[in-house]
Amino acid sequence: MDSFYFTNIAPQMENFNRAMREGLCCLLLDGPTQECDEAFGVTSEQTTRPSCTGAHPDNGFMPDAQFPHPITGQLFPSPVPPGTGWPGDEADASTPVAHTSDEVASLAGSAPHLAELDARITVCRACPRLVTWREEVANKKRASFAAQPYWGRPGAGFGDPDARVLVVGLAPAANGANRTGRMFTGDRSGDWLYAAFNRAGYAGQASSEHAGDGLELTDLRIIASVRCAPPDNKPTTEERRTCAPWLDRDLQFAEPNLYSILALGSIGWDSTLAAARRLGWDVPRPKPKFGHGAVALLQNETRQVKLVGSYHVSQQNTFTGRLTEQMLDAAIGLLAP
Repeated sequence: MDSFYFTNIAPQMENFNRAMREGLCCLLLDGPTQECDEAFGVTSEQTTRPSCTGAHPDNGFMPDAQFPHPITGQLFPSPVPPGTGWPGDEADASTPVAHTSDEVASLAGSAPHLAELDARITVCRACPRLVTWREEVANKKRASFAAQPYWGRPGAGFGDPDARVLVVGLAPAANGANRTGRMFTGDRSGDWLYAAFNRAGYAGQASSEHAGDGLELTDLRIIASVRCAPPDNKPTTEERRTCAPWLDRDLQFAEPNLYSILALGSIGWDSTLAAARRLGWDVPRPKPKFGHGAVALLQNETRQVKLVGSYHVSQQNTFTGRLTEQMLDAAIGLLAP
């Protein structure tokens, strides 16, 4: 145990402590100084002072500050540049970037495989309001996560690439997936969802703390209607429309194995039905109505696909009792082929 600690844990803790000290100095004193070193009880020989150019105590932005990843200990700025080693990051500096809705449609439609689709999603900059918000959150940070790097980019799908079950959520949470870089990870909604998937046999563990924590999903993949964290969790109609081609392409890649879809919330439900229509699937008319436990049968070229509705796992629903664990388990139970 002692050997493991000094070999694996102690270096990560040192990175964490150093990064937190430097980050606080950038934030409070506009850059590490001798005064800052003395305040934290260190000497100039014990620390290398980084540049904090652009940091300002009035806005909390620390563009040059780097913080350790909670799992790997590797230092990252916020937002995280593609291809720099973040766990699960499929993108790199050569990944093409969409800046307009037309470019989203083109890059989504031409993605040759699922990994490339995920890579292109995570560097998208087509919605200016969402780009500004996700990066502002990543720079300012919630106080409880001030010593962590924030992903600050769109959220790719997560799970089994050959899954028979697809889960369609609303969008990443500002301090959840926008921080951790993985869908429904690092927030209360994810706590509920992954615990339920673990009970149903889809998730290898009941918790989802951060990308790189060893969580694996079997026969299930999670995606979202909108891939960037929106202000107040409310994407605009135009933002949903711009993001739609990513969902369409995800459905196309899933189609050969797909048997069922869990739609979390009415937006997930409506987005899935709209995507199915765009892909030429047979969708009932009038449009099936969303509700918890609602079921609609869709038909693609391969087979019938069951769409199951569930109230979203947001705290607004779970704290008030509108959605209980038993209700969520029952909806997930309807997904079985």
